[in-house]
Amino acid sequence: MYKLSLSDVKYKTPVYKKNQPDDSFKFQPLPKPSGSYPFHLPLDQICPEIPDDQMVFHMVGDTGSVRNPSFQKLVVAQMLRHFKENGTEEEDPQFLYHLGDVVYNFGEASEYRNQFFRPYEKYPAPIVAIAGNHDSEVNPESKPYRSLDAFTAVFCDTEARTISFSGEAVRKSMTQPNVYWTLETPMATFIGLHSNTPKFGVVTDEQRDWFKKELLAADKLRPDKAVIVCIHHSPYSADINHGSSLPMIEFLEGAFSETGVKPDVVFSGHVHNYQRLEKQYPDGDRVLFVVAGGGGYDELHPVASEDDDRFTNEIPLFQDVQLLNFCDDKHGFLKVKIVRTTAGLSICGEYYSIPHEEEIDSDDPAVLADSFCIKLDK
Repeated sequence: MYKLSLSDVKYKTPVYKKNQPDDSFKFQPLPKPSGSYPFHLPLDQICPEIPDDQMVFHMVGDTGSVRNPSFQKLVVAQMLRHFKENGTEEEDPQFLYHLGDVVYNFGEASEYRNQFFRPYEKYPAPIVAIAGNHDSEVNPESKPYRSLDAFTAVFCDTEARTISFSGEAVRKSMTQPNVYWTLETPMATFIGLHSNTPKFGVVTDEQRDWFKKELLAADKLRPDKAVIVCIHHSPYSADINHGSSLPMIEFLEGAFSETGVKPDVVFSGHVHNYQRLEKQYPDGDRVLFVVAGGGGYDELHPVASEDDDRFTNEIPLFQDVQLLNFCDDKHGFLKVKIVRTTAGLSICGEYYSIPHEEEIDSDDPAVLADSFCIKLDK
């Protein structure tokens, strides 16, 4: 159990959690794609009439909860306040991008009704997703099923239709072409990765090759479109539960180096808190790594204290990475806006935290806990 240290001076860098067992044996084979290579989904197929000069969307991860769904319901209720809150549809989020762990503790079809369809029954926009490690896990005590069977039925269907295990929900299945896939939008290319079941993630060689090609293709669309990478397992983190994922750092930074292409921002979940980190590269480029995994699971993950000897930041891969801000004691979600002007694109994010009480009907608005803006000049 986490104990408050005497100094409780928090790390301002990513940390590595020592003495972690190797659980790579948990790797699960990937399901067959539902669409054709290179697994692209144009946003206008699910969101008609997207303007070319502004796009607004929500982002959240790790929303499910078996033990206590109260916080998930609070987060959804606060996201609903963002629709027409200013009396104009221009500020309405056009979709929700889920960063994984839709359900706990295993990716069973029986959990989707209570952990996904009911909480989001009033959410008016489409929901797309990448899978988390819990979505990918198989419950050995249940009737046999394959990893991601339920996730692909909900998010990777060949057409929108009623889902048999949704409890007759109005929300239909999403038509993502694969568990790793690219969302094409007028102002950004979202490359969504699948990092599988182990605690620190695993990416197949086939997906690695696909990812490098997607980075190169997305780079050709600059400066008219931003490049956004989404992955469930957080590469950089300062939390006490997971810490940073060295395999995901090596995977991402290796792909960036081999292609010569870096994204404008990397979003992830897995860690149950909010963190905004920035890496400065030797060529002067700066990339934000944003963790947004406080979407509803009742257990939050505090940022580690410097005098906690279970962690270290003396890892070469952490060089020039700084933790700029965090929120580790409240649940919350991101609202992101991409705007096009004559000067170029800007990606501006706002992280909203909710009161940490179990008052589902609370009228208290979410609190703006952090904001950032990335300017992408032409």
